[in-house]
Amino acid sequence: MKDNIRYSVIVNLIKTLVLTLLSFISFPHVCAALGAEVMGTYTWANTFVFYFLIIAKSGIPNIAIRECSKVKDDRIALSKKVQEFFIIQAIHTILAFTLMCIGVFSVKELFEWKDLIFILSINFLVSTFSFEWLFIALEKHYFISLRSIATLATCSLLIISLVRRPTDLYLYSFLAILSTILNVIINVFCLKKYVTFKYVGPYEFKSYLKPIFVVFIISLMLTLYNSTDTFILGFLDKSKSQVANYSVGVKSIEIIIALITSLDAVFIPRATRYFKMDNKYFFNNLTRYGFNICLFIAIPAIASMSMLSHQITNIISGGSVEYQKAPIVLIILVSMSLTFSLSDMIYEQVLLPMKKEKYYLYTLLLGAVLNIGGSIYLGNIFKEYNNNPAIGVAIATMLTDIIVLINLIVVTKEYVIKALFNKNTLKLFIGGISVLISSFIIAYIVPLNNDIVKIILTICIGAFIYISVLALLKEDLVYSFIRKKNK
Repeated sequence: MKDNIRYSVIVNLIKTLVLTLLSFISFPHVCAALGAEVMGTYTWANTFVFYFLIIAKSGIPNIAIRECSKVKDDRIALSKKVQEFFIIQAIHTILAFTLMCIGVFSVKELFEWKDLIFILSINFLVSTFSFEWLFIALEKHYFISLRSIATLATCSLLIISLVRRPTDLYLYSFLAILSTILNVIINVFCLKKYVTFKYVGPYEFKSYLKPIFVVFIISLMLTLYNSTDTFILGFLDKSKSQVANYSVGVKSIEIIIALITSLDAVFIPRATRYFKMDNKYFFNNLTRYGFNICLFIAIPAIASMSMLSHQITNIISGGSVEYQKAPIVLIILVSMSLTFSLSDMIYEQVLLPMKKEKYYLYTLLLGAVLNIGGSIYLGNIFKEYNNNPAIGVAIATMLTDIIVLINLIVVTKEYVIKALFNKNTLKLFIGGISVLISSFIIAYIVPLNNDIVKIILTICIGAFIYISVLALLKEDLVYSFIRKKNK
């Protein structure tokens, strides 16, 4: 079992790393080509559209993964569930698009950018036909990885080749969602291998209504919690340049979060099966294994990014002087690499399989209120103080994220405390301190002027020191590979 999980984890991590590299290739080019104001406008409009993407999905993928993983060996039962979830999602997508249109034509500032918003909305309209949740439930991680890498590589090359100036905003917006369109086409083509869309019996929507409603509210609260900081910042800063600085500052953090949360595709189906079988031994071990990987990635990432904030944001922004406030945003929010990732894993890996989503909902309600209120209050204070509302919004977001994590740990203490607070976690923090020291020396003492060389050198030396320290301490994840190699 462990080797099988390890293979799936490695495939997902490689996929996310490659996708991250592709994003890093195109994103700095776009930041420099579009400029801070245009890039900020794109980010702000995309945040608005993202609200309706969440309404369209309504948490359906998570429930669909859970339900389809239960019957993945029965083609007829699986086909029935796929048809049911497709119909539900199609209805929600139509509702979401209608609500988005009402919003666009009701708010003047949104109406001014209606063309951009409608281009970006293609993303969630097409996603109705993606069936990505089915391939995750079937654990087709290799297929998902190859497809995602191929489509994003194609789009990244097109972006670099065609996006040259601020007037290319609409072209960039279309190319940014083109990978979704290509993924949908490939998924639909491969779908018939696993399910049929012939009518196989009466649909049973009623059993899904309550969990979908709960997860939908969770998704909506999560969006308010995650994205409202950017949306509020867009109203506080009419030029939208602060939004662009915030976006650049948080970009590397989002990459680490995406890397860790990509493992949900591995853990959700397995955690669901173990809990259904009442196999507490495997369920608890899976929880600990997931947290171990999260800490293993997030701790050294926080240490190195906090020391190299100027170099990282300079590369991400394409070296443009318009993004000088981005390093401060990165330093403030870097802890989210750990806090947000752990919160997500507690929800996806513990609460969701146990069908206790309501506890996550209550926590997100608290988080959304604190984040919205804090972003408005601190954003305005820092706007008046030094005309830098992005700093106030970042502080509010960071504090809220810590409060949310603490609350989730308290709620799930029966499953989380031992998995999170143990000797192995202490070993990882000791390894993280070694990375922090080495990163500080390279960033502030070693005389290197090239940002890329400095970052690569920091990663290589930090990784060597980190793995060496963990190997000496016999940390679980590293030592398991050493034992396997020796055997």
